[in-house]
Amino acid sequence: MKEPEVQAGARPQRPEEERVGVVGLGYVGLPLAAAFARHVPVWGYDIREARVQELSRGIDQRGDVTGEDLRQPRLRFTARIGDLAGCTTIIVAVPTPVTAANTPDLSALEAASRQVGSILKPGMMVVYESTVYPGVTEEVCLPILEGASGLRLGQFDLAYSPERINPGDRQHTLENVVKIVSGHDHEALERCARLYGLVVRAGVHRVRDIKTAEAAKVIENVQRDLNIALMNELARIFACMGLRTREVLDAAATKWNFHRYYPGLVGGHCIGVDPYYLTHKAMLLGYHPEVILAGRRINDSMAHYIGEMTVRALNNRGILPREAQVLLLGFTFKENVGDMRNSKAVDLARYLQDFGCRVLVCEPLVDGKVLQECYGVIPIQVEDLAPADAVVLVNAHDAFAGIVEGELVARTGAKVVVDIKNRFSEEAVRRAGADYVFL
Repeated sequence: MKEPEVQAGARPQRPEEERVGVVGLGYVGLPLAAAFARHVPVWGYDIREARVQELSRGIDQRGDVTGEDLRQPRLRFTARIGDLAGCTTIIVAVPTPVTAANTPDLSALEAASRQVGSILKPGMMVVYESTVYPGVTEEVCLPILEGASGLRLGQFDLAYSPERINPGDRQHTLENVVKIVSGHDHEALERCARLYGLVVRAGVHRVRDIKTAEAAKVIENVQRDLNIALMNELARIFACMGLRTREVLDAAATKWNFHRYYPGLVGGHCIGVDPYYLTHKAMLLGYHPEVILAGRRINDSMAHYIGEMTVRALNNRGILPREAQVLLLGFTFKENVGDMRNSKAVDLARYLQDFGCRVLVCEPLVDGKVLQECYGVIPIQVEDLAPADAVVLVNAHDAFAGIVEGELVARTGAKVVVDIKNRFSEEAVRRAGADYVFL
């Protein structure tokens, strides 16, 4: 069937007339491209040639999109930005990490804006999905678009619709989560709303301006970060009191308005990063955030705290850390996701290695060669659990569901089991002859 044509410089009157280009084919951009390709022609662009070739063969090693969706006739992949010149809308979904000093790193977003600007034409719409602090789209990206294209806002449309993808979550998908939409004026807002209405069954939520949408996105993760930080601090207080955090939380949760969160490591490319974007902007405006940064300090310190727990437990069993072998079950930043970005398990491994521990890692979602060469740990398989003085459950991956306490202790000879996820039975671990340490 012939796709509808839009006259050069004219804005599509119906969403079905759009031709979409997606810049950045990671865990946000690729599902987005696949979803739109069910309705309109889509070009997916990425600077990584290997990624483009893989997707063009119908393979997504991350497993975010099926081969069937990748082979849709309306979906094409390219590493040449010029191939997107015929698009009417370009959606930018590139990473926005922080630097080593925890300040916003907008380099990928700026580079993507320059590339989009090089092909920008009158009537096009540019939509940003990357998480940023309020003001980035209009104060950083827009001048780049205008400078690279020679156009002025109004000749093209500018919109912001923040991504809400939760990696590894098969329930809260793009189609099932309400999409926030915003635009530089009413017409751009409505165009953006109509476009996303094609793919988001849950509907769209219009906001008055782009900065409001940017702020809404960043505080989603700030709120979650702070709630987990509170649980982490409570866990440390309760440890001093000899109380079991999980039992306290279970009891408190019997009240209708208690919000349940759990202590643990906070890593990844969202929750452990986004708060720094908001605090950076706040400090530029002369306001020094206290609560948000306090939460970040607590969460960033948890890898060392868990490392201390492990070392202390080894000492209590008369095992010198410098002679100990420690097995980490899981190494990615969250359960059932093969993503190592900002994983705090790396900090935990380094802490143990600084004490002289030999660190083994069982991580079925990451190639063993990557674990060894990039992180200096010894990879092992689930079916080949090696002898270890201590075992630390970092992630409760589905691949570990079959591991029972007695078998784990028997196969490893562990004298200590550190259960960050409160998955194991303390009674079963102690009955098997190991000490049980929990968060």
